[in-house]
Amino acid sequence: MKEAKKFLGALSLLLVAGVFVAVPGFAQNTNTQNPSMQEGDSGFDMDTVFSVLPIREDDKMYQVGVWRRIDLREKFNLPFYGTGGLKSDGIMMNIYDAVVNENAFEIFADEEFTQPLSISEFQTNFLTAENGDSVFVKDIYYLDFKEDFVFDKHRSEVKFDVKYLELVMPSETNAGVGQKSIAFIRFKDFYNYFDDLEKGQWLNFQNTSKHLPYSQAFDLRLFRSVVRKYTNPDNALIVDMVDADNPNAQLQAYLNSLEFEYELLEWENNLWEW
Repeated sequence: MKEAKKFLGALSLLLVAGVFVAVPGFAQNTNTQNPSMQEGDSGFDMDTVFSVLPIREDDKMYQVGVWRRIDLREKFNLPFYGTGGLKSDGIMMNIYDAVVNENAFEIFADEEFTQPLSISEFQTNFLTAENGDSVFVKDIYYLDFKEDFVFDKHRSEVKFDVKYLELVMPSETNAGVGQKSIAFIRFKDFYNYFDDLEKGQWLNFQNTSKHLPYSQAFDLRLFRSVVRKYTNPDNALIVDMVDADNPNAQLQAYLNSLEFEYELLEWENNLWEW
């Protein structure tokens, strides 16, 4: 975490001095996986493949990739998880129906989006554990996503530019042999499809007349997530940066992820104090 703190501190100094330069390790293309770039209406390069935000490349003064995990079982995330014991109206089942029954968007086996999955392959990944046992949708409760934390100098605001979603089968569900990546989905495809309340709802248990489409729930950041990785030279998960001799590596990784989030907030706050 010292490395992340050092980067953020250096960036604050650069902002004060008015020196807008690329910071090694954090200055990325629109997507860390380098998708094809297209030009917007004004002739400026912007990501029209993954992103739903019209951020011009020239307007990105600062950017860092952040990988997060939503645990649907957490109280704050229950509106995504669904109702009842089966969770058949939750986000995981709605994504499954969109892919299998509607063929609504492409799905991939890798985060570079070079290996498309067939519907049958997706079904096998989604419904079957490593030992061949069938799994219940309620037991698939990890929704990971990658986003870019971006400061837009043109609008003078921080933006969270989500790039893709990853459906993950927990190790406990996957016969205890480790978690399994089920599929990757471009966030733009997910966002556009689930902009319709009829196709899936963030369930407002406090006011059932105010359910929201998933697109709006993501816009409003109506979830709690944990940072698992941020842009770093080794492309390592936070847990992999913890000393191997630490007896509580998972706990330390969680504390380090919180520290990183606080440092991002501190960076943003310091930006407006000058």
